[in-house]
Formats: sequence, C-alpha cells, structure tokens
Amino acid sequence: MSTRFQELDWRQTPLGELALRRRWYPGIGKDVYEIKLNDEFLMSSLFTFAEEELGRLALAELTEPAVDVLVGGLGLGCTAEAVLAGENLRSLVVVDALGEVIDWHRKGLIPAGVASDPRCSLVHGDFFALLRSDGGLDPSRPGRRFHAIVVDIDHSPRHLLHPSNADLYEVEGLRRLREQLLPGGVFALWSNDAPDERFTTTLTQVFTEVRAEIVTFDNPLQEREAANTVYLAKRA
Repeated sequence: MSTRFQELDWRQTPLGELALRRRWYPGIGKDVYEIKLNDEFLMSSLFTFAEEELGRLALAELTEPAVDVLVGGLGLGCTAEAVLAGENLRSLVVVDALGEVIDWHRKGLIPAGVASDPRCSLVHGDFFALLRSDGGLDPSRPGRRFHAIVVDIDHSPRHLLHPSNADLYEVEGLRRLREQLLPGGVFALWSNDAPDERFTTTLTQVFTEVRAEIVTFDNPLQEREAANTVYLAKRA
C-alpha cells in the first residue's frame, strides 16, 4: 500500500498555487493523482472516463488512415493517452499553459507516458492566445491545420478558468478554431455540465453535424452515477 497522502510537487505560478498530490483511497484500492490550483481541483485520476471518451469520440469521427490531432489541456494526460491509443494517429500536439504540468510529465511524476511517446509533442503555451495569433496553434509550424482539435481546459462553456477564455465559446472564436481544422475536421470539447442548448446553437452557426454526447460513469465515492458532456462538431 502507498503512503496515504503525499504532495509530490508544489509551484507558485502566474495563475496561483499549483500542487500535484497522490492519495491512497482504501475504498477503491489504488493511488489517485490530483492537480489542484489554489482551492480548486483541476483534475483527479479517480474520474477519467469522460476525459478519455473525449479523445476516443473525436478519433471515431475520422476515417483518414493517418491523422494529426491537437489537444488543448494536458492535465493528467488522460485525453492525450486516449488519442495516442488511436490506430490511425500520426501525430499529436498537446498545448498547456502551465509549464509546471508539462515538467511533471517529463519527470515521470505523472505516470501517463505521453511525454515519452515519439508521436507526441508537448507545447508550453496559452491555447486561447495561440488561437488568436496569426501563426496558429502549433508554434513550431505556423499555419498548420489538424484533423481534430480536442479541448479540455475550462469546466464548461459557462464556467471558465479565466474570463479571457470566453471568446472561444462565441461565434468569432469558434470561427477562428474552425480555420485551424482541415476540411472534414472535428472539434471536440469536454464539459463538466449538462448539455448547454445555447452553446450547441452557437456551434451550429459555425460547424456541421453538431451534437452533445452525455458520458456517464460511476462515482465510487458517492456511490452514484455521474455525467459529463462531450460536444462534437465538424468542419464542412
């Protein structure tokens, strides 16, 4: 059995106090990794099914034999791992605003394995700022476009980590994102909230084949079923 609780690292960042913790949960018999920003939990490995399903659902929309994917938000690496498991994946770029989180992956403090996969590049950058820039989302290849852009950063289109992120969820921001996709490309977004009819309507103004998938999973702590939402939308 592991130590009941251990703080693996703590950093002061421009966004506040960032901590990586490992906790032993006797009820489920395994270590759980947690990332906490100030007083808010960003991610826990106790609940990863919806984040994994986000990556799987995005790749399931693609029929090309070799696809290039960008993930906005690294966290514990769950979405990136799901994308890397895709048989037709050629390359993956993961953008995260917190260099400390990237450092944890490269040092092996987070045992996801994404940092060691040769198909995967970890980029320290603000996804939202890159989206507004002329160069695009991959600083190493300005103008590059992707078969899928998968985003797991904010809690939902209404509950943001920072107010400046809000423009992504409006028509102009979504149009900028659409231009980063290849024809037929897929935009996939994770949300902790139930499907938002207003946001779905906004998506239909920019994309085709828009839908909101409800992803359910067991919550072993509360002994009940929980649900997240995955939004999927295609560029015509």
